[in-house]
Amino acid sequence: MPQEKPKSGKSHGRLKITASHKPRALMDDTPELVGAWEARVITLFPQAFPGVLGESLTGKALSEGLWRLGLVDLRLFGEGKHRNVDDTPAGGGAGMVLRADVLGRALDAASEGTPVEREDWPIIYLSPRGKPLDQAMAQRFSRAKGMTVLCGRFEGVDERVLEEYDIEEVSLGDFILTGGEIAAQAMLDATVRLLPGVLGNEASAEEESFSNGLLEHPQYTRPTTWRGRTIPEVLTSGHHGKVEAWRREMGEKITQERRPDLWEKRKG
Repeated sequence: MPQEKPKSGKSHGRLKITASHKPRALMDDTPELVGAWEARVITLFPQAFPGVLGESLTGKALSEGLWRLGLVDLRLFGEGKHRNVDDTPAGGGAGMVLRADVLGRALDAASEGTPVEREDWPIIYLSPRGKPLDQAMAQRFSRAKGMTVLCGRFEGVDERVLEEYDIEEVSLGDFILTGGEIAAQAMLDATVRLLPGVLGNEASAEEESFSNGLLEHPQYTRPTTWRGRTIPEVLTSGHHGKVEAWRREMGEKITQERRPDLWEKRKG
């Protein structure tokens, strides 16, 4: 089947993000990017990326080459003149399902040059029936060499694809989105910010909610008094030991009140 020319790329700092058949066409192979953590996203809407990932710290890290973003346009692997990517569900029912043959071609292309072991390179499908995304999962992803992310649409994907490629299903929560692109960006943001050098201050990631099994303590800054509300005195005492004890106590209190499930898990 003849290949279409890749769509024009969106310039982002030193990187050029494009959607193509071939993963190597997805990013500039400059020496400074060798070994950088990489995300390859299979989507029907490549124009949705980098989206929020191109802003703030993740965008700065992307332009500096601390991580790479490659986009695979699923439509380019479609069937026939109209490049169809979906069909009606086997057994009947509403909606459409992404085809196994189409997804297989896209996944094969996206897998070019990646590690075979899923520990080193997980393939993730954003799905309401997946395991809930949490901080521990993001940390695990950040320790890999990169990941492939499949953004679903319609009624989902052919189950055989999930089995064939040992795909891990991940959920953003107990609700339904029209597609996986928003969830993919949230998951990638949670992962990329944990990569070395992205946050700048490594202690920030260690002190955040969920990093130690607790929700984060309250935060305050200037002015000391605002609309009659003052910063807790202990935080302006200069006594680091008391500050740490207060923060831990407040983290435990908030966790017990707002997330008893996390508190029970921590005690267990």
